Amino acid sequence: MTTNFLKELGIEGTNPGAYDGRWIEGSGTLLESRNPATGEVIARVRQAGRPEYDRVVAAAHEAFLRWRAVPAPKRGEIVRRMGDAIRHKKDPLGRLIALEMGKILQEGWGEVQEAIDMADFAVGQSRMLYGLSMHSERPGHAMREQWHPLGTVGVITAFNFPMAVWAWNSMLAYICGDPCVWKPSGHTPLCAIGLTNVVRPVLEAEGFGALAGLLIGPSSQVGQPMLEDARVPLVSFTGSTAVGRTVAAQVAQRFGRTILELGGNNGLAILDDADLDLALPAVLFGSVGTAGQRCTTTRRLLVHEKIADEVERRLVKAYGGIRIGDPMVEGTLCGPLVTPEAVQDMQNALAKVKALGGEVLCGGEKVTLPGALAGGNFVRPAIVRAKNEWPIVQEETFAPILYVIRIKDVDDAIAKNNGVPQGLSSAIFTRDVRAAERWTSAVGSDCGIANVNIGTSGAEIGGAFGGEKETGGGREAGSDCWKAYMRRQTSTTNWSNALPLAQGIQFG
Repeated sequence: MTTNFLKELGIEGTNPGAYDGRWIEGSGTLLESRNPATGEVIARVRQAGRPEYDRVVAAAHEAFLRWRAVPAPKRGEIVRRMGDAIRHKKDPLGRLIALEMGKILQEGWGEVQEAIDMADFAVGQSRMLYGLSMHSERPGHAMREQWHPLGTVGVITAFNFPMAVWAWNSMLAYICGDPCVWKPSGHTPLCAIGLTNVVRPVLEAEGFGALAGLLIGPSSQVGQPMLEDARVPLVSFTGSTAVGRTVAAQVAQRFGRTILELGGNNGLAILDDADLDLALPAVLFGSVGTAGQRCTTTRRLLVHEKIADEVERRLVKAYGGIRIGDPMVEGTLCGPLVTPEAVQDMQNALAKVKALGGEVLCGGEKVTLPGALAGGNFVRPAIVRAKNEWPIVQEETFAPILYVIRIKDVDDAIAKNNGVPQGLSSAIFTRDVRAAERWTSAVGSDCGIANVNIGTSGAEIGGAFGGEKETGGGREAGSDCWKAYMRRQTSTTNWSNALPLAQGIQFG
């Protein structure tokens, strides 16, 4: 399949799968990228193997030795230009996300805007990599804490945010003085190629093309070596909790660092005093947006028993109006799942919840659309009455299944929200300021994100994004997350003519 915006992004029938400052023909097999809405092959990528891995990481390290000496505000200026390049190509990049990943166009453009916003944020941060000045107990001494570039950052991203998560990491890494080596999902290789093509002219013009290293290839040839490579002091991984356990253990074994953004099983509580005209649209977008394939998707609706019947009735009616179809067509609200296997995973989850006594209120079936969309991975979003403690509800199914769970009060809402292994995003809808403050307090939601009167999905750049428990504990995209990409150094200078020791020690 060929479209004008693919050509605009430098994507052709067969594409090289590695970049170290220039495109490299990989030594691996061909990888087909398929449109999840039709099943058709969009383009092919020659995958990278171990030789390309070593070449890209070596080039990134060489670039690091030069890049770390560039003043941080100058690094920020180059990042600003990268952000402008992405801004200029927002439309074709958003269309590429819709084509290859299956997000609707509005979400595709929104994801590209996240990358732009992240560049803007990083530019300002480049002048605020603050350390500390501390008073020494020794006379004639000055003590300070400062931050220095860390080294090459390995960025392993998932299919559901095929551009934004790279930007969350890379823009901060760049202003901190680090190169990035990116291993994208095998489901969305063209998104990585397209975005790399957009930013590389800016870096190449400065002699730093290798800062944007790219490796499209199997885990055995690209991912596993990255976990074991001492030249990569930090690995940022976005994916499942199961794989995250392996990443954490293997990187820690060599004393490397990790940023882990893993599974979410997000709860949204609606108390009996909530504004339902505000809450229900948030539930709809949170549960159906990206066809339920966001880490922050609303998966558990914790609704007060007094209003549960009305909430269910209104949601079932709203779900009946969801337009399912081609994500490239404006007006579509729910595009396809990423693969046929994801469709089957949804069916398996629904079978398990039914076996436990769960009642499907609407949806859940595979949808076959006419014409070219007949081969697409479409499903009808489902609403299911369930219990919080059921094993399948305790898991994250990456599909549009909304479990409705009844609660008695705010304390019950907090207990059920926290009663799952994951801890990414959470939300409560209430007019009661005491309930709202309780939700966001130390005795409230145990998630990394705790919202009031907005949904679980749609985090802004500037706030730290990430979660607790089996979500991994990582933070990206804002606040003081820049510190993860740097090393801390404490420095003491003696400007006196004496050599006093700390703690008053007398020696000799």
